[in-house]
Amino acid sequence: MTLTAAPGRARQAAGWRPPAPAYGLGLAAAGVGAAWGVHRLLPAVPLLTAAVVLGIVAAHLPGARGLVRGVCRAGLSLAGKRLMRLGIVLLGLKLSLNDVLGLGWATVAMVLGVVAATFCGTWWLGRRMGLSGDQPLLIATGYSICGASAIGAVGEVSDSDERDVATSVALVTLCGTLAIAVLPLLQHPLGLGDEAFGRWVGASVHDVGQVVATAQTAGPSALGDAVLVKLVRVALLAPLVAVLATSVRARGRARKAEGEQAQGEQAPSEQAERRRPPLVPLFVLGFLAMTALRSTDVLSTTVLDSAATAQELLLAAALFGLGSAVHLPSLTRTGARVAALGLCAWVVIAGASYGGVLLTT
Repeated sequence: MTLTAAPGRARQAAGWRPPAPAYGLGLAAAGVGAAWGVHRLLPAVPLLTAAVVLGIVAAHLPGARGLVRGVCRAGLSLAGKRLMRLGIVLLGLKLSLNDVLGLGWATVAMVLGVVAATFCGTWWLGRRMGLSGDQPLLIATGYSICGASAIGAVGEVSDSDERDVATSVALVTLCGTLAIAVLPLLQHPLGLGDEAFGRWVGASVHDVGQVVATAQTAGPSALGDAVLVKLVRVALLAPLVAVLATSVRARGRARKAEGEQAQGEQAPSEQAERRRPPLVPLFVLGFLAMTALRSTDVLSTTVLDSAATAQELLLAAALFGLGSAVHLPSLTRTGARVAALGLCAWVVIAGASYGGVLLTT
């Protein structure tokens, strides 16, 4: 007993402490503060975009690299997962069923078609390109639904590698940021009025903040339609996650059956007790509950504004954590293919949404 405990006592006497999540969470909070400062100085840069970029920068600064990958890693990973869930739950307060129904069934059907075409096309193309891990699935989700928030939700359900999640977030964030500058230049050449332009932006730009930054260039009417159309896409996050959770459970049962066949009745109990994801994760149920609560119109504007601020700060901390997991040197092997997939997906969603807007205007 004495000999076994001695190394632990020696390390404690030397001041050694195990890495605590508090260190990484503190760094994430500092990153959010820096991102807020960037957003205040450059209002065209959304807070969430700045948070991702600063996370990537922090992971590659010579002086901070060891800190980010060492003592702060546990807390940054916690921010990328747990705080992302809380942010997604509060995101439900932005969506009201009455607002969605006010768009009309034609617009809702158009959004469904655009999401389905983008998701299926991007996923298929990513697999054909040979991208590793869950990158095709995550990129397809981010482009078709709601950017980094959707990637975080699907990554949780599919238990995706943190680097795959971080790479997908970085790509989707980059393309969404480029849309802020590119799409307003195309409004008049494409012959879109303000409302039509807003719907095009809402159907094709990834993150809610990026939608706002892009659509506001065409005035308040464009901004209102853009946000409503975007929130219809956000609403599709819950059924998508439920479908993927069902698929993951089915694959888990298949692997378990194969293992039992290969090892007979002596299959290890650890495999039999492998944790399966719930059919509908709790944070998705929370998202739906917040949407239902918002639809009752019982919440005051002050409460909704406070929740919106909290939601943005939580997502910013989560995205800083995900950005800090990006390792640029490791992207050199698949960087060209990832970039090509992102460009193709951008063309697909922009073209499909443009066609849908023309058909429903």
